Amino acid sequence: MKALIKKEISNFFSGPIGYLVIAIFLVINGLFLWVFSGEFNVFDAGFADLNAFFELAPWILLFLVPAVTMRSISEERKTGTLELLLTRPISLRSLVLGKFFGSFLLIVLALIPTLLYVWTISDLGNPAGNFDLGSTIGSYFGLLFLALAYTAIGVFSSSLTKSQIVAFIIAILLCFVFYYGFEGLSSTSSSFDLSYFGMKSHFNSISRGVIDTRDLIYFLSITALFLVFTFVKIKELKC
Repeated sequence: MKALIKKEISNFFSGPIGYLVIAIFLVINGLFLWVFSGEFNVFDAGFADLNAFFELAPWILLFLVPAVTMRSISEERKTGTLELLLTRPISLRSLVLGKFFGSFLLIVLALIPTLLYVWTISDLGNPAGNFDLGSTIGSYFGLLFLALAYTAIGVFSSSLTKSQIVAFIIAILLCFVFYYGFEGLSSTSSSFDLSYFGMKSHFNSISRGVIDTRDLIYFLSITALFLVFTFVKIKELKC
């Protein structure tokens, strides 16, 4: 499985697309937080916190993660190397987990440079260091668990088709439904509160700085569910 993870990372950075995807993520966040005037601008808010970043990041990840995962299995299917992998002495579970963790580590690499924002906010505080560290740490945990679920959805979407573009679109739609779809449906219905079934509700809960096991179980369950779907799909392809 380690070899698959290394292969996934090296393939991503073998061309300019990998660097471009991460650069776009960082540039978009930076522009909205520090340059463009508006509700996400840290200077306009007048408070030394990263709430704007943690409101914006899930939406940008909704596009970044599918961009990372869209080629994980679809490219293998298109080039015919998936059949070659399936004939090697490697279990389907290792294949799926290798693709999953390889893509997830790429998302983590994209998030690491954003820690610079924490240092900047700390320095902008009055006095320096006066910001809600607990909430910031909780929000980063929330982003990691959100990225876990997004990645599982993206890898599953990539297993459905040979086209990277189609996999990208399917992953965006599924991530959107699970992140905001249930909350959107809940706002249109006064009878049922469906927001609990969406990622946004659980992400907001973790972002408050309180790590609730129910929120963690939710994200891990979504992740496991789509990994199982991926396993089943690849097993069908093997047959």
